[in-house]
Amino acid sequence: MSNGQFFVLAIIAMSTLGWMFTSWVRAKHGYPVENEWGGTVRKNLDEDMTDDYPRTARTIELLTTENEKLTGQIARLEERIAVLERIATDPAERITREIDSLR
Repeated sequence: MSNGQFFVLAIIAMSTLGWMFTSWVRAKHGYPVENEWGGTVRKNLDEDMTDDYPRTARTIELLTTENEKLTGQIARLEERIAVLERIATDPAERITREIDSLR
């Protein structure tokens, strides 16, 4: 390997190691780090939420409401399934007696 090739490889290695060290220091101290495409990656997600907090808060509120609604629906469906399972697995005589007692 000639001196010219070694010099080029040394420059590439030094610049790569310098970039890695700089990124490590920035990440360690909480500064945004640039990714390969020029965007930034943040250490703390709360920093991203402060930019558009009203929109994010509204989205969280809507999702929470929808979650509560769906949880209630699931509870009602589980009760109905339990009744159907009981009807399907109980002996026919018992079901007939219960129906007759309700009349």
